[in-house]
Formats: sequence, C-alpha cells, structure tokens
Amino acid sequence: MNTVRFIARLDVKAPYLVKGVQLEGLRQLGDPHRFACDYYEQGIDEILYMDIVASLYDRSNILDLVEKTTQNVFVPLTVGGGLRTVADVARALQSGADKVAINTAAIKRPELITEVANHFGSQCMVVSIEAKRNTDSTGWQAYYDNGREPTGKDVVAWAKQAADLGAGEILLTSVDREGLGKGMDVALVAAVTEQLSIPVIASGGVGRVEDVFTVIEQAHVQAVAMAHVLHYGKIELENLRRRAKERGISVRQWQEINEAS
Repeated sequence: MNTVRFIARLDVKAPYLVKGVQLEGLRQLGDPHRFACDYYEQGIDEILYMDIVASLYDRSNILDLVEKTTQNVFVPLTVGGGLRTVADVARALQSGADKVAINTAAIKRPELITEVANHFGSQCMVVSIEAKRNTDSTGWQAYYDNGREPTGKDVVAWAKQAADLGAGEILLTSVDREGLGKGMDVALVAAVTEQLSIPVIASGGVGRVEDVFTVIEQAHVQAVAMAHVLHYGKIELENLRRRAKERGISVRQWQEINEAS
C-alpha cells in the first residue's frame, strides 16, 4: 500500500480563512497563516491553500500569504485559485508553492495542463475537480467557480482526460458532501481512482476519523484533504496517524517538532 498523505485544506477569501457548507455560506475563521503553522507543528503532511474567489473576480491575492507561510512551514504547499497561464504558475512557484491546483482555467483551456506539466513537471500540476452528483444519480458532473458553474463534463471522463494531458494529481472535491461532516462520497472517489494511475486527493465530507479510513480502504486514495474537522479541532492529527497505523494504513512516520528550530 502506498503511503497515505493527510492534507490540511485552507479555503481563503483574503485575508481570512473561511469555511462554508457545500462551498456556500462562508464563515470567517481567522488568519490562514496561523492555522497553517499550527497544522505544521501538529504534523500535517501537506498544506493546500485555495483562493476561493479568485476565479470569480478574475484575480488572485494569495501569493503574499504563500510566501509568508513558506518562511515557517516546511511541508509541501499547493496553491489554487485564479491561476490561468504558465506565467501565473511561475509566480506561484516563485512565491514558494510546490504545486498548483487548477480548475476553471483547465476546464476552459485543457491544453494549459500540458503546458504547465511541460514547463514545470507533472508532479507540479494538480487538476482540481469540483463534483456534483447528477440529478438522475447516473454519475457526477464537474463544476467550476467554487461549485457554481456546470461544465457539462462527466467527472470520470474529465479526470481521465486531465491525466492524459499531463496532470500529476487530481484534487477531487465532492460539493454535495463538502462541509457537512457526514462522510465522503466514496462511490465518487472510487469511480475516479479505478480509472487512474495518478494519485487522487479526496476532499469534502470528513466528519470523523472513520470517514478518513473508509475512503482510504474502499476507494484506495493516496491522500485525504480535511478542513473543518481540523479547523474546529474535531480530529487530532496525532490520533489520526496512530489509529491509521493500527489499521495497517501506511502513513508518514510521526516526527517530533524540533524545539530549537
């Protein structure tokens, strides 16, 4: 079994960390940099910053935050929101990001995936997919603009196309489950992972430790992104990692924080 990564997802509406339900009704929680530092000290594997209004307003204000965070946080950092060109990606990487997550621009111009992969490597190119179940329950459609706009694209087909174009990873968010804390859409995640050889990050719906284990064991994801369960202290990372090991799930070895650093 591949080592599973635990990722802290921080949705940002500058200058605040925000959290909503099904990507709506956003509540301000505080300084995202402080939360990122706290998760780093608790042993998170990666940080994901998503500027959730960048595409809506055709701008991105998150790179100053990225640069600030990389001065104190030394785990891989992914940034998403408002990235439309290779030049935008270059600026994100120069600010300290290790990877970029692109949704809207990739939907509108899929060749951007290949351009980014060719310039910076596939490992840098994460395609973000916001999925909603079809009303007839036959599958899922991809959305953009923070789950507001339908694309007409089938999620599984789009994920396969993105991988073929050079994406190194898929960030798969269930809009239907996001923020509810009632469990992840395992059927959605499994439908995608069964078709791909690249890693899939499952996002949306974690409410308790068992939800993390269910999506790992039944959908075979390589990473799980969590938001409100971390923001509100419903899951402690040390406990999650310990219980994962007890279940035979391979996770990164716990590293004590160097107090001298």
